[in-house]
Amino acid sequence: MLKTYRTVEQAGQDEIVIEKSIFIGYARPVASEEEAQAFIQEIRKKHRDATHNVPAYVLGDHNDIQRCNDDGEPSGTAGVPVLEVLKKEDVRNVAVVVTRYFGGIKLGTGGLVRAYTKGAKIALEAAKIITRVLYQVVVVSVDYTMLGSLQNQLRLKQYDTKDIVYDEMVHLHVWVREEDVAAFKALVVEWTNGRAVIADGEMAYRIC
Repeated sequence: MLKTYRTVEQAGQDEIVIEKSIFIGYARPVASEEEAQAFIQEIRKKHRDATHNVPAYVLGDHNDIQRCNDDGEPSGTAGVPVLEVLKKEDVRNVAVVVTRYFGGIKLGTGGLVRAYTKGAKIALEAAKIITRVLYQVVVVSVDYTMLGSLQNQLRLKQYDTKDIVYDEMVHLHVWVREEDVAAFKALVVEWTNGRAVIADGEMAYRIC
């Protein structure tokens, strides 16, 4: 798993007008090629009357899957520029579709490249590029009488709690950077006088 990666936080869209042609950029986080294809079909259905719906997406830890299509524009003037924006921004697991409604003025090869590049950029901006960082979730289980004190210590040391589960004991699921896990566990032992039960939970990404 990657220690950190860039992606988009949410679905987003924006539009620009270039020489009377309307370009609408859509971006969305996707987890699989099937999800990317479903998103592309959704936009194509929404804009079935558009002149072009140009898709591109990247998937995988190392962008192992990269796809794009010119959708009828001259070869290399649409899909590739959109894909290049994704690669330049170093985002992963993202799909983009740039929809064009032709305005009657031809843009030429260079103009098309610039227009589709801009369409992809505004889509990513609307979807908000974020960085996800891999954390170890450490589960700290304590008696109820120790909960308040432990939570105060976590706040003081700026450790965030992902979840709290209550049963016979209180189980705090704490976000900890992987390189800080040993130091964190030592702190918990100190704070609780060794009375906490400490276990590794899941590895999970969070927005930083």
